[in-house]
Amino acid sequence: MNFASKLFCRVFQGAFHLALPLLPYREPALHSSTAEVPQILKEKNITAVLLVTDQGLRAGAEALAALLEEGGIRCALYSGTNANPTVDNVEEALALYRKGSCQGLIAYGGGSPMDCAKAVGARVVYPKKQVGQMKGLLRVLRRLPLLIAIPTTAGTGSEVTVTAVITDPVHKHKYTMNNFSMIPRHAVLDPKVTLSLPPHLTATTGMDALTHAVEAYIGGSTSKETRRLALEAVGLIFENIEKAYRDGSDLTARAAMLQASYKAGIAFSKSYVGYIHAVAHSLGGQYNIPHGLANAVLMPYVLEDYGAAAHKKLAQLAAAAGITGETDRQAAEKFIAAIRELNRRMGIPATLPGIKKEDIPQMAAHAAKEANPLYPVPKLMNAKELQRFYNIIGENL
Repeated sequence: MNFASKLFCRVFQGAFHLALPLLPYREPALHSSTAEVPQILKEKNITAVLLVTDQGLRAGAEALAALLEEGGIRCALYSGTNANPTVDNVEEALALYRKGSCQGLIAYGGGSPMDCAKAVGARVVYPKKQVGQMKGLLRVLRRLPLLIAIPTTAGTGSEVTVTAVITDPVHKHKYTMNNFSMIPRHAVLDPKVTLSLPPHLTATTGMDALTHAVEAYIGGSTSKETRRLALEAVGLIFENIEKAYRDGSDLTARAAMLQASYKAGIAFSKSYVGYIHAVAHSLGGQYNIPHGLANAVLMPYVLEDYGAAAHKKLAQLAAAAGITGETDRQAAEKFIAAIRELNRRMGIPATLPGIKKEDIPQMAAHAAKEANPLYPVPKLMNAKELQRFYNIIGENL
């Protein structure tokens, strides 16, 4: 990246960092059980809701819908959300919302149903705008219908973030919608709903949360609060992710991972992410690769590439994970090695199949457009420089 581009990015990021204390960020009201949901809705005088989930979670969502119906609340159920939610998913769910004369939204699942529900809320309050017209920063200023988020994975942190990530399947492009109005009003952190999460998804969603904490911490737009939350999240993840992976019935580990995901979600909402996420989003848009998996595979390679620019902060994260070194560089390298080892022990691969050389320039361009100038990364890169990560992780390239 040339000097002028770097200067523009850093000035832009500096302005956002200075504005951080003035931005209208808020946290959702927290609840510990899905049994509380009917009462929340009654207190808001809501009599009909749309419950957004995916097919794999339909049984749990149906049980929740039955609980709502018993409480006198009509519930329309949308279970068609893709692993990377699409514009079509949003429109299908919106049609159900309107047909059921719904007044609020419940997202039950991982980041995909939550992102889909957020985008549905945006379409409700901006009925004349398509989803693509609301991508980017601060395009949704109106208050969304009541949104209750019930995470069934401990990874995305979407229950506390300003972001929804939507895929345009026609152009094979994944984009973000970043708006303070998209933070759910209520979040239910109930470890019991995560018990059915299979080991592989426990691993990849947990590594997604680790990516959030790491990228929030090593960037240039941190605050005392986001640094504290990111460190706490890293400590919780290193202590609990394998426990949850190896024994899915461990409620203590499941609860700790939900807390880690929540803390990391706040941290990256305020301090942003980096090139790991930008490249992962492009892979999800092009090949429908699950986001947590892409982040887990990419993380050690991108952190290594940052080099000395990230050593000091990575050493601090290493300490939070119980890893020590004689120098910042040594601690940082041991931390990256520990991430690789976590991936290996939980069956997460070091490469990804299916990446095509001819797709790399366009994916890198999408990643650079997403990240620059917004993401306050330790080392700036342009699209051409980002291409190396696709080549590194591409199997048989």
